[in-house]
Amino acid sequence: MKTKISFAILLFLCLQYTFAQDIYEYQIVTVIESIVPNGLGRSRMLTANETRDYKEYTSSRTGENDKRNKSDRGKIRVKDFDETKLLNFYNLAGIRFQNIVANDAVVMSKINTLASKGWELAFVNSGVESHGGEGDSNGIYITRYTFKREK
Repeated sequence: MKTKISFAILLFLCLQYTFAQDIYEYQIVTVIESIVPNGLGRSRMLTANETRDYKEYTSSRTGENDKRNKSDRGKIRVKDFDETKLLNFYNLAGIRFQNIVANDAVVMSKINTLASKGWELAFVNSGVESHGGEGDSNGIYITRYTFKREK
């Protein structure tokens, strides 16, 4: 009897996992904040309003069998997106903490808006490309917020 119950529970969990894979949709919000000295950079929050099928731009390579996707790279571009201006981390006087908290308030507003529409924050990934020494005045801080909701 215990074996039948255990099997039924295992079957139920497997079926639930199978069906759960197709019940979510995802939305990514990318925040790019400039860390260029003297406030010369640009900071933005970006959200795509279009979708792309990655398969159209994917090539398969298996040794002798080289199937390259010859699609036009220009088709990958998304022209329908939201772009929200943000403040730069630096100005002429140096780091601006007011700018950082202002950006936080704008990003928080976006997160709250998405949450009110049923989106749940699933993942946060971030990275930085910072000042690389003398002669390098480039730098960005990028954060990707991945949201999910049931279809």
